[in-house]
Amino acid sequence: MTTETELQALLRFLSQDAKVSLPTAMGKIKDLQSAKLTSPAVIAKTSLFKIQTIFPDEKHAKAVLAAAKRVIKKRSLEEPETPSPAKRSKSSSIVGSEATSASVKAILALPTSTAGEEDLASITLHTNRAPLVLAFAVVLLKYTMPSQPLSSRLSLAQAAMSLISNGKAVSLGLIRKGTAAAYQGWVVRQPGVKILGREIKIMRRHGYQWKAEDEVKEDGVIVKDGRQAEQVDSQMTLKKDEGRSDAEPALWGLDLEELRSSNGAGLHVSSALMARAYLLKSFASPPADAAPSGSPNKNTSADAQAAEKKENLAKLLRTLDMLYASWAHVLAKDELDRRAWSWYVAVRPHVKEGVAGWGGKGEVKLEQILQMRRKG
Repeated sequence: MTTETELQALLRFLSQDAKVSLPTAMGKIKDLQSAKLTSPAVIAKTSLFKIQTIFPDEKHAKAVLAAAKRVIKKRSLEEPETPSPAKRSKSSSIVGSEATSASVKAILALPTSTAGEEDLASITLHTNRAPLVLAFAVVLLKYTMPSQPLSSRLSLAQAAMSLISNGKAVSLGLIRKGTAAAYQGWVVRQPGVKILGREIKIMRRHGYQWKAEDEVKEDGVIVKDGRQAEQVDSQMTLKKDEGRSDAEPALWGLDLEELRSSNGAGLHVSSALMARAYLLKSFASPPADAAPSGSPNKNTSADAQAAEKKENLAKLLRTLDMLYASWAHVLAKDELDRRAWSWYVAVRPHVKEGVAGWGGKGEVKLEQILQMRRKG
C-alpha cells in the first residue's frame, strides 16, 4: 500500500520541484496513484504521453517530467525512493481516495495540545503581528464557516492576513496601492466573505466534494507558473444563489496583491501550505534575556527550536479555540467575527509606531487571551 510518507513526498515533489500549485497537486494525487506514478523515480521513466493523461497541458506535463529527471539526477548516489515492484503490485488494488484524504490531512494538519488552563496561562510567545492575525483567523473560521475544510480555512485566513498586512504597508507608504484597471474591475466583480471585518475575495473550489475526512476530488483551477490560473470559468466562482443550501461550497481565498502585481492577468489562490508553514515557524518563546527568571536555556539546536515553536503554536491554537468556543453559542457569526478583531488588537505585540515597527516582534501572553473568554 502507498504509505502516508510516500504520499507526502509525492505532494512535496509536485508543489516544490515541479512547481505545481498545491490545490492542483492534491487534486491529481488519486490519478497519479491509479497510474502507478507515485514517485519522481517512476515518473522520470514514464512517457510524456502517459503524463499528459493526468496533466493534459503539454507544458505542464513536460515540466513535471523534467522535474522528476532533475530530482533523480540529484539523488543518483542515493537509494531509489520507489517501493519494490512486488510491493507496488501487492498494494495497487487497495490504493484509493482514503489514502488521498489521509495525505491531504497529514500535510496540512496543525499541531494540537491538551494543555490545561493553568499551563496555557503561563505561556508567553515572541512573535510579530502578521502570524498572530493568521492564527486568529484560522481558528475563527472554525466557528464562522464550520463547513470549510482545513485547507480552505488556511487559504482564507492567508488571504485575510495578506489583505490586512498589505493595507498596513500601503498606509505606511511601503507599497503603492494597486490602481490597474484590470485589477480594480476584477476585484469589484468577484464575490467575497467577511473575515476579521475585511471582505476577502474568494472563488469556489469547483468539483470539490467536502466530506468529513477532508477529501479533495479536484480543485478545477487551471494553473500557470505554480499558482496562477489562466482562465476563470463561470462555474469556478461562487455565485449568489438565494436558493443555496446552508452548506457552503469549499472555497479558496484569493491573493489580491499577486493579482495587482500581475496587472489583473489571471487568478492567484492564497496557499494553504504557505499559511501552515508560516504558522509553524512564527511562535518562539521569549529570548533568553527577556525570559522570566528560571526559564530553561534557549541555546538549543534548530530541531529543538522548531519543536518548541510547534508546541507553542499548538497551545496558542488551543487558547484561541477556548476563547471562541466560550462565545460561539451566544453570538451570531458576524458579531463573533467583529469581536475577533478587537480581541486580536487587545493582545497583539506592542511594536514601535510607523515604519520603524514594521515586522517588529513582541510578546503575546496567552493568559490575556484566556481572560477575554465569556464568564459563566
